[in-house]
Amino acid sequence: MSTRKLTTVDAFIISDLNDAPLSAGIVRLAPKLLIEGATWLARSQTYQFASFGRQVGGASAGINTPAEARAEAIAAFVAEFTPDSETVLLDAGKGLGAAEIAALRASDPRPSAVIDDAAALRRAGIVASAELALGGLDGRTVAIEGFDAAGLQLATDLAARGARLVAISTASGTASSADGFDIAALADGLAAQKADVVTQLGVDAKPGWAIFGAGVDALFVGSKSGALDHNGAPHVKAKVVVPSGSLPVSAKALAMLTRAGVVVLPDFIVTGGPLAAWPVNGAAAPTDAIAAAGALVTDALGEVLGAPQGAVLAACERAESFLLTWRSELPFGRPIA
Repeated sequence: MSTRKLTTVDAFIISDLNDAPLSAGIVRLAPKLLIEGATWLARSQTYQFASFGRQVGGASAGINTPAEARAEAIAAFVAEFTPDSETVLLDAGKGLGAAEIAALRASDPRPSAVIDDAAALRRAGIVASAELALGGLDGRTVAIEGFDAAGLQLATDLAARGARLVAISTASGTASSADGFDIAALADGLAAQKADVVTQLGVDAKPGWAIFGAGVDALFVGSKSGALDHNGAPHVKAKVVVPSGSLPVSAKALAMLTRAGVVVLPDFIVTGGPLAAWPVNGAAAPTDAIAAAGALVTDALGEVLGAPQGAVLAACERAESFLLTWRSELPFGRPIA
């Protein structure tokens, strides 16, 4: 793993596998991003690529800047990084819009759908994963941690499969509804942007961590790395924990949940839907990318569900088997928060 610090802006780029012919990942923007956290995001990307048979290394970049210098910082990052953009492919992550780094796409060899349709393809994989793990979503209850605009889209897709959203959490707390939330009302609340959606609901919200104790079939977690840790794990009542982002479950929480019989799905497989639009070995792009994303993810997930060591560790072993087909050794450390 290597870390390069840029000279024209306070920014860094991490490449997980130094000898990989190609690396890919995300670039984030915030006042202060920690390199340590970014290294694990890069490692998670490496395992995602390996899970789907790609000889690609993970990457992760960060731009540190105050809000008032945002435009200048992004411009400096793009200008300095552009010469490397053919071998390290970066997509916009938290804090950035795709249009702000659009110049980096000029030399990007991937089909445009990998970037343009990434959010929809990722959701397709997440929803399909939950459906596989539960044996169907019709009539199932779900909870979404870190509910935001992306959470609303996820809730909409889950509802289309017959699931009922009964609990959500935001920075303001956790709200629940035994009958299930009206998705349209939640959408109106987010669109208003006058207050946190939980606050707008006008209910007696519980603390944010209470989402982990929701009595649901599936708990979707992904607001940040380690969002579900050893403090939250003892409260989990869900049958399945479904990642909606990278590294959402800590190592201690994973061990606790596995012992308790809770199925935790591997985030680097579940969120891999966009790779359906980036076929390997010259294969043609799928005509139905959404369906292809679901199939891609569930095919891989089906190989590790039910493993005695748990799906996450089994998925790590599966990815490592592929890595050893084109590398002499494995990177040190598995992608678990």
